[in-house]
Amino acid sequence: MRLKPAAFIFDMDGVIIDSEPIHSRVKMDTFHHFNLPFDEADLIHYMGRTSDETFGEVIAKEGRKDLCVDDLVRYKHEHYLEVLQSGTIAPIEGAVELIRHLYEEGIPLALATSSWERVMDTVLDAFKIRPYFRSVISGSTLPKSKPDPAIYLLSAERLGVSPKDCLVLEDTAAGVLAAKRAGMRCIGFRSPHSGAQDLSLADTVVNRLSDIDI
Repeated sequence: MRLKPAAFIFDMDGVIIDSEPIHSRVKMDTFHHFNLPFDEADLIHYMGRTSDETFGEVIAKEGRKDLCVDDLVRYKHEHYLEVLQSGTIAPIEGAVELIRHLYEEGIPLALATSSWERVMDTVLDAFKIRPYFRSVISGSTLPKSKPDPAIYLLSAERLGVSPKDCLVLEDTAAGVLAAKRAGMRCIGFRSPHSGAQDLSLADTVVNRLSDIDI
């Protein structure tokens, strides 16, 4: 399917980096470290959302007033960074090639991720893709995360492009909903480890990044 946009906005986790298995392992390690009961099968409901929201909801549900969300987030992020910086992480097949292709086509690119800023920076530098993006935004710097559309609206503003002329690539239900709430077109990507995400609101859905024809 050929969709020529005025700008293209990438999610990061599950789109550029196959991070969900790492996130899952690190989040479960964090729950165990702080003695918080959590069923790993429920992680799918938190995909595409920030760690602050995930840990905040679980702490509230368990009534653990002795715990601070910031402590859990800090522990999780430091552990996650250790894994990323180990040099054993590879990009999702076709991701870097797609980024380079769109850049060479002269399409302005933005990155809009729910990940922590240091994680975002680590991925951008590890895969050597930072120069291709005109805008990079971490959801951790915004008051609300996806499915709130703020991160996509801000990306469009930075690119100087109307939201309706932007095309987003997302792998989670929360991310797709955020893009559609922003008034953008969206490609849903069935990422290998993102679980059974409801991508029905996406304008089109692909199983491989190489299927995207722009």
